[in-house]
Amino acid sequence: MKIIIAKDAGYCFGVRDAVDLAYNIAENEGSVYMLGDIVHNESVVNNLSDSGAKVVSTLEEIPEDSTVLFRAHGTKNDIWKNAKEKSLKIKDATCPLVHEIHSEVRKLSKDGRQIIVIGDHGHDEVVTIADQVPKTIIISNSEEAKKLKKYKRAGVVCQSTQTIENVQDIINILMTRVFDLHFVNTICYPTKRNQEQIKELASIVDIMIIIGSFTSANSKRLTMLSSNINDATYQVSGPEKLSHKWFKNKDSVGISAGASTPDYLIQQVKDKIERIGRSI
Repeated sequence: MKIIIAKDAGYCFGVRDAVDLAYNIAENEGSVYMLGDIVHNESVVNNLSDSGAKVVSTLEEIPEDSTVLFRAHGTKNDIWKNAKEKSLKIKDATCPLVHEIHSEVRKLSKDGRQIIVIGDHGHDEVVTIADQVPKTIIISNSEEAKKLKKYKRAGVVCQSTQTIENVQDIINILMTRVFDLHFVNTICYPTKRNQEQIKELASIVDIMIIIGSFTSANSKRLTMLSSNINDATYQVSGPEKLSHKWFKNKDSVGISAGASTPDYLIQQVKDKIERIGRSI
């Protein structure tokens, strides 16, 4: 059985840097506190917890003079303010590309535009993008875009891991609702590359495996993207979720993974598929 792993599967540089920073701080200081999961992957979070990286819900749970790590997805402005007032040692692991989105939002707002964010409601990254200026509108799909009232001037950005197809559909509708529309394509480069590789791979293999947590919107979008091309697409959180029956009469397997999926999980899934291939 031929197995092909997408070149850019798994960790993007922003997530890798954030996780490495958490491990380093925990090793050097004994512990580090994070407001919520640093990334949307249970395996990574559990390993970090074993190393001394502790997840909390509020700043009040963090002892004085401790280190708080702000996650890759970004952190709301009021939490930044409160952490500074509490004199916590702040380590910022926000992806640089997410910081760029925040900057673009503020520039568009200063230009007198209504800010619209294309992204998933309630997602950590989208919440922090919307928090940069007041009265931000979040649109997740074309049906929501059709319900938008007309605006004279608007600035549009998107969640960094959105699919190009969803953004294009929404922008096409917004062009009929906004007279003066300024769109900044803030889908990040690692996401674009991974999406393009998945499209190519899904079209040439018998079966596609997408590795990622089901709490990861990014991973679920990649699965949907692959499914649109290859019906034999399956998302798994780890090797134990693979089913032997998926691989019967299959000669080639494509593997990709969401941006929060570590390298070791990709390797474990590949190894398990090789064992399945030898047994069927």
